[in-house]
Amino acid sequence: MIFNYIKIAFRSLLKNKGYSFLNIFGLAIGITCASLIFLWIEDEISFNDSFANQDQIYYLPTNQSYEGGWRTFYSTPGPLAQVMKDEIPGIIKATRSSSEERTFSFGDNSINRTGRYADADFLEIFSLKFIEGTRKDAFNNPEAIVLTQETAEQLFGESKKVLGKTIKVNNKDNYLITGVIENLPKNVTFPFDWVAPFERYRDGATWMTEYGSNFSDTFVELSPEADFSEVDKKVREILPLKNPNSNTYAFLHTIKDWHLKSKFEEGVKVGGKITYVRLFSLIALIILLIACINFMNLSTARSEKRANEVGVRKAIGSSRYRLIVQFITEALMMATFASVLSILLIFLILPQFNLLIEKDLTLNLLNPAHIGILFIITLICGLLAGIYPAFYLSSFKPVEVLKGIKSTSGSASFIRKGLVVGQFTISIVFIICTILVYQQIQFAKNRELGYDKDQLISMRINDEIIDKFSVIQQDLIQSGFVKNIALCNSQILSGGNNGSGFTWKGSSTDTQQVLLSFRNITQSFFDTMGMEILAGRGFSKNVDADSTNVMISQSLAKLMGSENVIGSRISRGEDSYEIIGVVKDYLYGDMYDTSDPVLFMNNPNYARYLYIKTKARVPINQALSGIETVMKKHNPAFPFAYTFVDKEFDAKFKNEQLIGELSQLFALLAILISCLGLFGLAAYTAEQRSKEIGVRKVLGASVTGIVKLLSKDFLKLVCISILLAAPLAWLVMSNWLQEYAYRIEINWLVFVVAGFVAIIIALATVSFQAFKAAIANPVNSLKTE
Repeated sequence: MIFNYIKIAFRSLLKNKGYSFLNIFGLAIGITCASLIFLWIEDEISFNDSFANQDQIYYLPTNQSYEGGWRTFYSTPGPLAQVMKDEIPGIIKATRSSSEERTFSFGDNSINRTGRYADADFLEIFSLKFIEGTRKDAFNNPEAIVLTQETAEQLFGESKKVLGKTIKVNNKDNYLITGVIENLPKNVTFPFDWVAPFERYRDGATWMTEYGSNFSDTFVELSPEADFSEVDKKVREILPLKNPNSNTYAFLHTIKDWHLKSKFEEGVKVGGKITYVRLFSLIALIILLIACINFMNLSTARSEKRANEVGVRKAIGSSRYRLIVQFITEALMMATFASVLSILLIFLILPQFNLLIEKDLTLNLLNPAHIGILFIITLICGLLAGIYPAFYLSSFKPVEVLKGIKSTSGSASFIRKGLVVGQFTISIVFIICTILVYQQIQFAKNRELGYDKDQLISMRINDEIIDKFSVIQQDLIQSGFVKNIALCNSQILSGGNNGSGFTWKGSSTDTQQVLLSFRNITQSFFDTMGMEILAGRGFSKNVDADSTNVMISQSLAKLMGSENVIGSRISRGEDSYEIIGVVKDYLYGDMYDTSDPVLFMNNPNYARYLYIKTKARVPINQALSGIETVMKKHNPAFPFAYTFVDKEFDAKFKNEQLIGELSQLFALLAILISCLGLFGLAAYTAEQRSKEIGVRKVLGASVTGIVKLLSKDFLKLVCISILLAAPLAWLVMSNWLQEYAYRIEINWLVFVVAGFVAIIIALATVSFQAFKAAIANPVNSLKTE
């Protein structure tokens, strides 16, 4: 019996090729969208799954009291890891870790790679798989370093045994290779190319042992029998015990949630990228729903054409149940063809989609999960799209349809119009959201930064460049390409290292607990960055002359509560500094937040970044060539690698940019699917009213009048969609914008533009069929009358 259903369904598809194409293509687009979103979600939720003991591994953020609330930071004091391991039952492993970029040299080959300084437990916690060497012995030598397979191959060549070889790091220190590990998968929150003992980080500087200095990532592994709540309680208590002057506490945050649930408000986890996962899951369902609505609309619109078929089948004994099965079989067959077409579309679109989202997703037809999701999507589409038409068509009474009595009911027409309204409402919401996301991104990008990011180049450096800074600065300025250069210990867009425990005249216990961000810089920093000194003076070129002087940001001066802080002193422990200048606040970290307090020190010894400001009228390629020549002259072994600060700034909006681009993509696809359905309905309406159109033309109706006649009903539906979409989009975007402290106000013009775009698109879609019907020869439609 089932084969008979399939045979009849196949004949029906061939008989109505145009209708079948619209349905299959619409469903294919919907399935393609849903499948692409599934692949993206699969990648997002699989972050850190490669670590064997992920259920027991935790990362430690810290919460700090600040201006009556709590703020969450992602760094901890250096001593915390060992103290927790020693004093808290249930923690069986703990490690400090800090991400750094280093230059590796072997012979004439030099490469830059980012890795981690960490304790030996790091290798055990993350179960790193060794190709050469062992986890147990890897850090026995204080000069050890472990490389990933890819890093080892790039430095030494493929198929080379590298265990025991010595490499030069930053053209200064010797490191002994004691292990080679398998490459990490791409879906790791904290990728690294090498691991070295933490003792070699910053040569074990004394501030690394202070509880007031937050600079390190801390990871712990709990025993399987440990009570999480009890361990977390003790973790929260340990920092206040060790550092009573700081109102800061650490807490456990599972690495399973690090990628998707790392947003905190008032010290409480409130979400993160998981919001986008949920959002796009909903979008996938909506796109599928729009495609299924198309199917239902076109199927019920063709009811009169299939009424005779239903009447004959019922007259010769076919039951309603069999008719329902027949029509659902047709729907499932169309969904199957659509699924096959969607696979081709996915393989065609996926490379460009990967470029858009900056991932390397693949559709693996041998993967049971991928095959399973395609099967489920196909089944859902077939059933969802086919059930209503099947029940509707099978309800026709054979006596009525065989006598020629019209079977199209008012309720069916009402439902069909409602589905069209639903389709376009969703499409218009997408259009509005796309516009508002774009406006929010541009609004944040155009806010005052406090520095000039244009023509600004950032480079990672080694100690040799620090030692030769003055001569490099002189040569670059004399080259004619460069305005100025400066050194800094951290990226201009990041928070850098921070610490608490600072006091000043009139400071309170609360202000002493505020974390200040440190900037160790050269005298030329403010000029290079284009930052404004509001009061006092800048640093002198003589580092020793300002070794006990500091400059502070505007927000720190405000925190100190004095209009004139020049000459005041700020202290930490036994160290006391005189404030010689106040700098206008500049934006770093969260681009949607306010500026945090910053303290500047004239001490480039800890610098890791060189900033170069090129002259505006010099072609950038010419400037880069000149800069490379100078850098190679003074540090030939160090690879010439750079980034543009304006590009780094744009990357800060990566999540919002992705939301905007994907919203734009899915808005276009939703509109395309809706227009396919509208196109089919317009064609069917024109066919249904062909005799009426013929009579009107004979009586003198113009082409324009007929086009208006056929278009106005559809335009009414689109106008209703606009009225429904406006408040819905406003509600969605208002909630989304609440996440940003610095945000746009929703302008009513956005809704006007979106509505106008929807009307133009709908009019263009419907008018084609209306115009085609209007210019047809009336003789053809009236010859049977």
